[in-house]
Amino acid sequence: MDKISTFVLKILINMEIKAFQDYYPDDFNQCYGCGGLNEHGHQIKSFWEGDKAIAEFEPKPYHTSLPGYVYGGLIASLIDCHSTGTAAAALYKKEGRPMDSTPPFRCVTASLHVDYLRPTPLDGKLKLEATVKNIDGKRVNILVELFWGGKLCAKGEVVAVAVGEKWLSRWISNSDESLI
Repeated sequence: MDKISTFVLKILINMEIKAFQDYYPDDFNQCYGCGGLNEHGHQIKSFWEGDKAIAEFEPKPYHTSLPGYVYGGLIASLIDCHSTGTAAAALYKKEGRPMDSTPPFRCVTASLHVDYLRPTPLDGKLKLEATVKNIDGKRVNILVELFWGGKLCAKGEVVAVAVGEKWLSRWISNSDESLI
């Protein structure tokens, strides 16, 4: 499609489609990259499109490195947060559970590797495409490609880990300083 991606079209046709991040409980929805409740963050939205998870992000002028180009930290952040959302969605899918079921899956980054392949222009939308490489228990390996204007600009690999219920409950109560 020219100017509109398939997943945006799906949203326009069926407004009930929710992003992976829209299922995060409020207590886990503060992330700078993907938290819907973080008004200063990126608030990316990831969706299944076949076997791939897709997200789009339009950088702002302040996301610059050299004039006219996106800084690498933004690219790493987008790859990171798109991957952890995809990992959580993949775990729900593997268990055949709806994303609003409990206990919730919430993944954190165990490893992030990014290869910057070409300078990424600041104007226009960035598209991320993630695939699940493998799932081993609570560990999910995600491969991500970041495109601008159909050109591959960066690739990343993320190992995301689902945090356990005990850790989640301590996170919610915020009473255990050992999490820091």
